[in-house]
Amino acid sequence: MRTSNKAIYALGDVTEMPKFTHMSGTMAGIVVDNALFGESNSWKDIVLPRVTYTEPEVAHVSSLGLQCQDEEIDVYTAKLNHNDRAILDGSNSGFVRIRCRKGTDEILSASIVHDKAGDIIPALTIAIQFGIRLGASGLGRVIHSYPTVAEGIGGCAFQYKMKHWKRLVNGEVQGGE
Repeated sequence: MRTSNKAIYALGDVTEMPKFTHMSGTMAGIVVDNALFGESNSWKDIVLPRVTYTEPEVAHVSSLGLQCQDEEIDVYTAKLNHNDRAILDGSNSGFVRIRCRKGTDEILSASIVHDKAGDIIPALTIAIQFGIRLGASGLGRVIHSYPTVAEGIGGCAFQYKMKHWKRLVNGEVQGGE
């Protein structure tokens, strides 16, 4: 955000950053913190949620500094066709998808497609921003109110736990976190 002139910062639409109002506000906060209070915050630290307000809504969140290939991630998807709240609301199509660093429960990004996707994505934004993991030490322990569409997040956490649970195989304990 600092330009070639060290006394001048650029933010908002004049930068190559994503063009969202909430992104410009966040950039302004970083510029003020860096220019006036000696901070050294970077745009790479920004976790950016975004929502496309269509029917259904499409929401996504990831760190702006995130760069990884498909083979470097594990994907957990909870379809909402059996979600009780989605059924009650008559909008039981869509999904919650959480991407983790391969072999770990570190959440890298998430996507939601549902009529209320924009209302659910903040929970995953907080998880990524503050390093809350998907497994039993993180979102896997969260109790979601019932019935809510946000239970889809719990569905992804349950998939992670199923993949990593200890199992008794031929009298021997295998797997586990």
